[in-house]
Amino acid sequence: MELMELTALELGTAIKKGRVSVKEAAQAALDRIAAQSSALNAFITVTGERALDRADKLQAGVKDAESPLYGVPMALKDNICTRGVRTTCASKILGEFTPPYSAAVVDKLAGAGAISLGKLNMDEFAMGSTSETSCFGPVKNPWDPERVPGGSSGGAAAAVAAGLGWYAVGSDTGGSIRQPAAFCGVTGIKPTYGTVSRYGLIAYASSFDQIGPICRDAADCAAVLDALQGKDPRDGTSLEGQYGRLLDRLTGDVRGLKIGLPADCYGDGLDPEVRAAVLAAADTLKSRGAQVTELPFPVMEYVVPAYYIIAAAQASSNLSRFDGVKYGRRADEYGGLDDLYRKTRTQGFGPEVKRRILLGTFVLSAGYYDAYYIKALQARAVIKSGFDRAFEQCDLLLTPTAPAAPPRLGTSLDNPLQMYLGDVYTVSVNLAGLPGLSMPCGFDSQGLPIGAQLIGPHFGEEMLLNAAHAFQLDTDFHRQRPKDSICRDAQRVPARLETLDHRPGAQCAPQREGGGPA
Repeated sequence: MELMELTALELGTAIKKGRVSVKEAAQAALDRIAAQSSALNAFITVTGERALDRADKLQAGVKDAESPLYGVPMALKDNICTRGVRTTCASKILGEFTPPYSAAVVDKLAGAGAISLGKLNMDEFAMGSTSETSCFGPVKNPWDPERVPGGSSGGAAAAVAAGLGWYAVGSDTGGSIRQPAAFCGVTGIKPTYGTVSRYGLIAYASSFDQIGPICRDAADCAAVLDALQGKDPRDGTSLEGQYGRLLDRLTGDVRGLKIGLPADCYGDGLDPEVRAAVLAAADTLKSRGAQVTELPFPVMEYVVPAYYIIAAAQASSNLSRFDGVKYGRRADEYGGLDDLYRKTRTQGFGPEVKRRILLGTFVLSAGYYDAYYIKALQARAVIKSGFDRAFEQCDLLLTPTAPAAPPRLGTSLDNPLQMYLGDVYTVSVNLAGLPGLSMPCGFDSQGLPIGAQLIGPHFGEEMLLNAAHAFQLDTDFHRQRPKDSICRDAQRVPARLETLDHRPGAQCAPQREGGGPA
């Protein structure tokens, strides 16, 4: 097995035992990024020199490290502020923005001994489901470079799937962690709203946005979430809670766990191969002692329109700060303040962002606020009540993550409404503020990954992760990797890892430090 095929926890153990140094791990990831960057376009900025310098500093503390992820290289979605590192949201309007502070999660990861390899490509301002709206160009799916990796955290999912780092941290507004995790065959979790600080996350829709991990498996997700969760006084939506024991509580025992299959999630519009794979996942959990039952969930017809009305309204408000005055891009020529605003935003925002700003401004305008925005808020309350009733009958819900395989590049941009409908299974979780997890559960006839979504009640992360862990104990979908024809065996594995059954490979040219498309 190659070094890059280790999970984050397996690498953390190897570092702790001295089988590989922190710098060797960081260099292996950077070599891999250099080999595959042009093909996948997963990174916007690679911080190679910073990563290697931090690796040298961390090596001295390996023996005393408490975090199981100490010294493990990772990467961040480019809407998470990092002090001294360009943070663009994949938009021209923030193309050269360098934050003077770091997000709360960046500080937490630093405290756990993480090494950031750089900033990951995404849909512009996290608005999209395909990672094609980036001003740096589209991200490509490592399973099939002619297909999208999902979005908006497509760079994060593609990087983890392709072995360009051991885990990534993204954000999820309506499925932006879970859907790309499904399309790229990795595991991702959107935690309960308020359990991870949003301080330093550049906002899209404030009442939906939540930061979470994308990893190889559920155990890695538990370890990363242990590091990320916690009350933060700088975030007014941050919640008190008992955090930090998710990894310790992974037992794989799901005997007696009640899992509901919402009948309305398995009807028309769902690809038969996706349906079969998700139902097979239900059978696997049932074989481990879970109780699986079908139940009605008659609120699905409201989820997409309610989500997009509310999200667009909040985006319209949040993105009003990008005006060319305080930071970011400013139009070169303008004839007054109004002209400055208009030209800066015209030049700086892409088509999808403009579309959602216009929709949000419309539904918030006089005469339409009551007709659209208030009704969407009422629908949100109905959806939340639907989940409450469902969780009176079961502990978790199991649904598809996406209704079909990832589409080909370019097809969704021509039909944005179809792209919005692709979020039908994920946006409800954000509307209700619940935790949701996507795990790989099979492949379709074209060899593309399929994801199953587990949904839990508020603070239900422990149940979610344990159920996913149980499933992964009996399956190996999460261990499958896309064929690497670009740079097979891209990193040289130290001889000390031979006891872990890792084989050496050819060395690739290192990635150069700097900005621009990686």
